[in-house]
Amino acid sequence: MERKFLAVKAFNSGQNCSQAILSTFGADFGLDTDLALKLAAPFGGGMGHTGRTCGAVTGALMVIGLHCGKDAKFTPKQKAASYKLAEKFIGKFQARNKSAQCKDLLGCDISTADGMEMAKKGNLFKTVCPKMVKDASEILEDFLIKDLSRDLAKKSTN
Repeated sequence: MERKFLAVKAFNSGQNCSQAILSTFGADFGLDTDLALKLAAPFGGGMGHTGRTCGAVTGALMVIGLHCGKDAKFTPKQKAASYKLAEKFIGKFQARNKSAQCKDLLGCDISTADGMEMAKKGNLFKTVCPKMVKDASEILEDFLIKDLSRDLAKKSTN
């Protein structure tokens, strides 16, 4: 099954958006699923239900960090690569969805009682959020495949 479907399935079974992304992709980088779920727990709902950066985006950024940090020493080159990929990822996500902010994506501010009620009544966590998880997964997978292919091409020419 494609990862975008696995991530959406994880979200629909109770993981928040950030957990769904990190737990789905993290194992590829040696990240234990339980640890991924713990790390990503506070990032759902736009970082602790504050309506800020979408949890699917923050989960993807954590995966980008895992991808770029090849070993325990995160070199300046690796850090620069992670920033570049993060910027590209956010740009692609915003191009698809007009924003990377949870409150913009949902059309309400879930950091307020009224906004949370609106999201629940509108069933937004079941209609909007799975699309954000799917979009983040698709973009992330595309980035990782392209970046890994580029790395392999560089190694074969050296």
